[in-house]
Amino acid sequence: MTNRKQQCYRCPMEVTMEIIGGKYKGVIIGHLIDKVLRYSELQRLIPNATPKMLIQQLKELESDGIIKRKLYPVVPPKTEYSLTERGKALIPAIIKLNKWGIKFLEEENIPCAYKPTNQ
Repeated sequence: MTNRKQQCYRCPMEVTMEIIGGKYKGVIIGHLIDKVLRYSELQRLIPNATPKMLIQQLKELESDGIIKRKLYPVVPPKTEYSLTERGKALIPAIIKLNKWGIKFLEEENIPCAYKPTNQ
């Protein structure tokens, strides 16, 4: 993880994409809108993410204050993830990006397993 306070960004979009631009970060944020999910639930929702990649993306989002992780001291360990206030501020942008993706897929006639519900 880089120390952002020691960097000089030329554009605010640069830091934004650094924070949410990971392969599954936007997807993780999208799944956590209005929900608290366990690690195993996120794994099921994002089947293409390897466990190593998913854990890395979750740690980075947590480090950037986008999500919070709650670990329950039970056996087996139970971990839940939810959006922080900073993460919740991203919801409108994530919804707009999702809508853009839906439109793109439709225009290009690309199949998608995702079926929007109320967006």
